[in-house]
Amino acid sequence: MLMKKTLIYIRLFFAALFPLITAVTVSSEAFAEDLNKSYEKDLRKLVQNGGYIICKDGRLILSHNPDAGFIPASAWKVITAIAAIEKLGEHFRFITEFYMDGENNLYIKGLGDPFLISEEIAVICRGLKEHHIKEINNIYLDDGSFDIPTPPPGTEDSLHSYDVINSALAVNFNTISFTVYPDGKIESAEAQTPTLPIMLELSGNFPVGAHRINISQNLENVLRYVGELFRAFQDRHDIPGAGEIIQKKVPSDLEPFYIHHSSKELTDVIEEMLYYSNNFIANQLYLVMGAREFGYPATWEKAKRSLQNFVHNVFPAYEREISFDEGSGLSHNNRITPRALLAALERFKPYARLLPLSKGRRVKSGTLNNVYAYAGYFQNNEKYDGFIIILNQPRNNRDKALDLMERIYRQTP
Repeated sequence: MLMKKTLIYIRLFFAALFPLITAVTVSSEAFAEDLNKSYEKDLRKLVQNGGYIICKDGRLILSHNPDAGFIPASAWKVITAIAAIEKLGEHFRFITEFYMDGENNLYIKGLGDPFLISEEIAVICRGLKEHHIKEINNIYLDDGSFDIPTPPPGTEDSLHSYDVINSALAVNFNTISFTVYPDGKIESAEAQTPTLPIMLELSGNFPVGAHRINISQNLENVLRYVGELFRAFQDRHDIPGAGEIIQKKVPSDLEPFYIHHSSKELTDVIEEMLYYSNNFIANQLYLVMGAREFGYPATWEKAKRSLQNFVHNVFPAYEREISFDEGSGLSHNNRITPRALLAALERFKPYARLLPLSKGRRVKSGTLNNVYAYAGYFQNNEKYDGFIIILNQPRNNRDKALDLMERIYRQTP
């Protein structure tokens, strides 16, 4: 009897408590909704001309101007990245071809590898020795696999590395890095890169300190840099020989004796492109995609056509919301809607780890004059949820806006 009464009391207790629990739950949800409305109101004040989207668990929880076209700046690189992965394959490796004639002259044919850096050239020279090259006299440089007489749209005639011009055969991203000492001495600013004659010549008017400059406005400097760097590593690897360094096409009767495959797979290349927001790498990928689809030499027109095909086939619903004329986001003619960029992020989600990590978010930024953008993912345990914010306005409020967007995201059930 006592047990029965106890059970009755327990049931009455929970019956009385249930409405209270329900009321608390409803009150908590209402509080969260009110808080989100407050955050959203503050968010709108930060966006004079722009749009944003927040997603959670596969649903859109907040948006503003999602279908208006905006200049995305380097957030555009997400498009180039996913197109390259799907067109070239995530395990794709760039190649560079090497030929020798009967007089021990070395021909180097570039095919657009963006990572012919000093460390890679050291690897190549080891490969040349392994192929029993005992002497290298003249070094002939063949850059004919690109036919791009104009620079990438959006670049300016400056020494800044973000204004680098693309080429089929380039080393160290077409930039040189050097240090000017108080006594006037000039040295390479990179331990892995020898001090070269071109550095001594181009550093003459720079003040004391470390500098990195774009040398790509002059094609002669581009090829001279390639040749001098290979010659320096030839000497380091005790391969004898000497001669001139000039531009020259590979003779049609020669076969490559060594084809060098890059040490980096495509996903490695893309990760560094996104981390450093490297315009040169992005447009090398853009050009090579076009060349592999429509044949070499690579041209801006083939590159554009190839990426347009990708957009047409993969994002047909957003084809009219995506326009561009280069692959890095440097051009103000590149435009996209937040919703279309979100679709690219959804496609890129298996490779989210390739985006830079900042404040627990995977995010690609974009910055030009009066352009401030973020495209990326909030992380919720093992899940990635996409967000976009693009501001085309003088005031850079993107950090404040993104913080508010994350509060809304975290607060939303």
